Amino acid sequence: MRWEHPVQFASQSDVGFRRRNNEDSISVRICKDQESWRDHGHFFLVADGMGGHAVGELASKMASETVPHTFFKNKPGPVTKSLKSAIEVANQAINERGMANREFMRMGTTCSSLCLCPEGAVIGHVGDSRVYRVRENRIDQLTFDHSLQWELIRQGRMKPEEVYMNEPRNVITRSLGPEPVVKVDIEGPYTVMEGDRYILCSDGLTCHLKDEEIGMIARYLEPSDACRLMINLANLRGGSDNISVIVVRVGELPDVNLPQEKAPEPEPEIELEREYGEWLWLAGVWVASLMVAAGILMWILTRFDRGEFLTFGGMSLLVMLLVRKVFAQRESSKREEYLDKSKTIEWKPYRSEKLKFNTDFLQYLTTMESELQRAAMEEEWTIEWSEHNKIYYEAKEELEQKKYLHAFRDFSRAIDILMTGLHSYRKEMVHQARWKKGPPSASQED
Repeated sequence: MRWEHPVQFASQSDVGFRRRNNEDSISVRICKDQESWRDHGHFFLVADGMGGHAVGELASKMASETVPHTFFKNKPGPVTKSLKSAIEVANQAINERGMANREFMRMGTTCSSLCLCPEGAVIGHVGDSRVYRVRENRIDQLTFDHSLQWELIRQGRMKPEEVYMNEPRNVITRSLGPEPVVKVDIEGPYTVMEGDRYILCSDGLTCHLKDEEIGMIARYLEPSDACRLMINLANLRGGSDNISVIVVRVGELPDVNLPQEKAPEPEPEIELEREYGEWLWLAGVWVASLMVAAGILMWILTRFDRGEFLTFGGMSLLVMLLVRKVFAQRESSKREEYLDKSKTIEWKPYRSEKLKFNTDFLQYLTTMESELQRAAMEEEWTIEWSEHNKIYYEAKEELEQKKYLHAFRDFSRAIDILMTGLHSYRKEMVHQARWKKGPPSASQED
């Protein structure tokens, strides 16, 4: 990575629908000059506290403050060592704070941090908060979940399907704070490429959204829109935990030889179904197979000489199609090999999913938006209807015109407007419920 690479980011943290306080914390430090970037790099962190009441909130806040403070205070040197040292210092501080107060005993927090520096992308990680990377048509999980489920799978004691069915997903095996010493996972450095997207998130997001959904949202939406849509979907699917997300996008290297004003970039092509080339290849195989079958049938029934030519032609076409398929697969494997080499040889993702935008997810958003609209009207949420309707009808028109990417963006914004109204409505309901209870009676005070 180079200093000239522009970095666009957005971050958001939400309490969720079932928690009273937010125990997640976020930290972002963007270098303002080339010297500080060369010494340390851009820094991002997500921490998910645990311990109940205000204890988890305190632990995550200490991590989000101590880690970047120590990291940027360290002398310039290998980023991997500096980041590991900063996380260890934070662990010691949280542990000492917990030991000094009985109410804070065993408090802890996850910590997933990302540093974009001249060495590349470096990750410091403890717990089950995650760091993803979206590159072209793939999402890679760059961190290992320090959870009971993942540990059982790694040790070969249980198969993934058995673990997910029988073992709870929220049992973590490693965190900052409970013990005076903690093992910190350092991942990377990964090579950073133009257009890379990085997502840091707590498990409040990953327990409700699939990896491919996270990847698709991060790839096709602006970072701010992506953060809001991810959190909105997590809440609509239960909002069982606090939700924190950071989305980082690495821009292209500026070319000083080009004029300042560039032509607008074409809208990226979206794969809706099987590629047309694949369909043409299958059609060719069918035609060749029919030619062979017809030729053989003609030769057997009529002894017609042209049956042999028809059979030979069909077989020749089949061979040509098969050879073309083999070469296409070789080119595809070479491309995958190139992408793999771009990460470095030593560091590999723990999980990968291919990304393919399809109309199913877009249809899901339209259905969700319609249901929110109906609920907003029935329950009289406070909505900026003029702004919503403008975006909504634009999205519908874009959908009819098959401008799927534009429709995807506008439906996500329409949902965000409705969700803002839902949050206000929920707060009002809580306020009214507390007001109806009234002050405690004299008998209760006695």
